[in-house]
Amino acid sequence: MTPAQSLRAQAAKRILIKDGAYGTLIQQHRLQSGDYCGGLDLLKDQRGNNDLLNLTRRELVHSICESFAEAGAEILATNTFNANAISQADFGAEGLVERINRSAAEIVREVADRHIAKDGRPRWVAGAIGPTNKTLSLSPNVNDPAFREVDFDEVKAVYRGQVDALVEGGVDFVLIETIFDTLNAKAAIMATLEAEQALGRALPLMISMTLTDLSGRNLSGHTVEAFWASVRHAKPITIGLNCSFGAAQLRPHLSALAGVADALVMAYPNAGLPNELGEYDEAAEQTAAQVREWAKSGLVNIVGGCCGTTPSHIAAIAGTVRDCTPRAVPAPRSGTLLAGLEPMLIAA
Repeated sequence: MTPAQSLRAQAAKRILIKDGAYGTLIQQHRLQSGDYCGGLDLLKDQRGNNDLLNLTRRELVHSICESFAEAGAEILATNTFNANAISQADFGAEGLVERINRSAAEIVREVADRHIAKDGRPRWVAGAIGPTNKTLSLSPNVNDPAFREVDFDEVKAVYRGQVDALVEGGVDFVLIETIFDTLNAKAAIMATLEAEQALGRALPLMISMTLTDLSGRNLSGHTVEAFWASVRHAKPITIGLNCSFGAAQLRPHLSALAGVADALVMAYPNAGLPNELGEYDEAAEQTAAQVREWAKSGLVNIVGGCCGTTPSHIAAIAGTVRDCTPRAVPAPRSGTLLAGLEPMLIAA
């Protein structure tokens, strides 16, 4: 079977488990700029450039991936959230993007394949693509609403470079995550579809939106239903929500998405909300109990963790949903579904 076929087959039997947050574990190591650089000739301070560690501290990234796999994660994402030319330009490391992504994918591929060989259970590698630090939908200049720092073709090209390198490294899926701007996501989708055409084989998409306020909209103003209407043409293998708030605050919006999406729903929340120091205090058992409520309500097919979640959180989540029935994927809705900031269904 293809990775997409095997994922769907397993998701029909049980709720699958995604991994947690690389950044949370990296921060625990208190790395300095030299630790990040690893001898590379980079002029800017590299502290916080977690993606660079795929080249300079491969053993650290490998150990984090291994810890999530040992905790029960079956979908293992690459440590490449900011491994794109736009984001890496802040560190003067945009020339390393191809190497970073290829190395990241190779690390996770090795861990996944070794665990498959050990127990025969399927694992999948998702190439993680973040939103960049630019927005196509909004102007950064309040005095010039028409101004944009980047255009669609530029962002698409940046994403294409990342996708191609992740594929070379061996990913099964492309995970477009933490989407705050729907137009940025559409550029990433187009880049992936073009890469798929060039490859001559399927390159399945996982798409995950993030909410910026409790009303349930992203930064470009779309509700979760409108977001689904905007991206459903790409036929993603999963659609869902990540980051945003804690599981309790995500619950109503996840319910709305689960009710309309004819794809697997994957959700991975933060470990609650950060405290005044930017740290996450929610214990693994608390996060797991809230995710279990999602599962018992039939809202999810795949669950995991985002900011603040550790292997302990993933292990607790895996344990608490083990006896839950996965969400039944509904049949596609008939009629024409359109999206502005709200969805509009034109009945057939």
